[in-house]
Amino acid sequence: MNKRVYGVLGIKSIMANWNADFTGHPKSISTGETFGSDKAEKYPIKRMWEAQGEKVLFIKSYKSTIDKEKGIKVVPKSLKERYEEIFEVEDLKKQKDSIKVLSNLFQAIDVKNFGATFAEEGNNIAITGAVQIGQGFNKFEDTTVEEQQILSPFRDSTKDDADASTLGTKIVSSEAHYFYPFAINPSAYDEFVKMGVTEGYTELDYNKFKEAALVAATSYNTNAKLGCENELGIFVETEGDLYLPDLAQQIRFVKDEEKSTIYLGFAELLNDLLDRILNIEIYYNPYTTRIEGELKKAKYYNIFTKKEV
Repeated sequence: MNKRVYGVLGIKSIMANWNADFTGHPKSISTGETFGSDKAEKYPIKRMWEAQGEKVLFIKSYKSTIDKEKGIKVVPKSLKERYEEIFEVEDLKKQKDSIKVLSNLFQAIDVKNFGATFAEEGNNIAITGAVQIGQGFNKFEDTTVEEQQILSPFRDSTKDDADASTLGTKIVSSEAHYFYPFAINPSAYDEFVKMGVTEGYTELDYNKFKEAALVAATSYNTNAKLGCENELGIFVETEGDLYLPDLAQQIRFVKDEEKSTIYLGFAELLNDLLDRILNIEIYYNPYTTRIEGELKKAKYYNIFTKKEV
């Protein structure tokens, strides 16, 4: 693939917690603005790829182990153990051929897209991913944090005098709309192509990323994430030497009684560069949302049906 791709991924969260900090509250910066990290966006994408049978390296998995004092325990696998599992390697420490390790890493779909920091004894490798996703800021001004008290059916067994069931807390955002910028630069792998460890970032890789990025949040229905769904996907394909700014910074979100409106503040910029733009696709929810900002080359699609609007 010799083109670049720039875009925005939008996530809606209704009475859910798209990305919590260590206190359980939605992540925020010092000004109080809520945001979602790039890890929160990548995680459901990687889970979807894993469910589809793809090799995914950087994702939590578990194993059982025997502890002399505590008996059988369930613990997360190490990076070494995960690598050995998915690439069917007996012992990574015995694999001294770094070219073979690199070739294996590029077979993992998450590494092929997002890169990797592979710090293992004898194989300290860093791969800058072709796909870079930024931080997704919430553009909805009326977001509030809601705390719900949850009654457990059980008492605290660690306290002998406990005679009532325990209380817990579930923390959610009333409503939030996160917009993530992303950029895809296939030339990031040029040196690895010369080494013969990968064919480079291909059109197939891009299509797999696009397909998962448009539905992964909607499909990932955990307790905290039920209520989160994909609501926007913008893909701007350009010539390989065109460099665009963070498009998500120029998006504005406004909600009214009938429909929400997403304003594309970068429309004028892209219209001025039409001769260097190959294709623009915009996926959104036409039942609840309007798109404002005329993009002359854009095609609009229903994000659920994928049919042109």
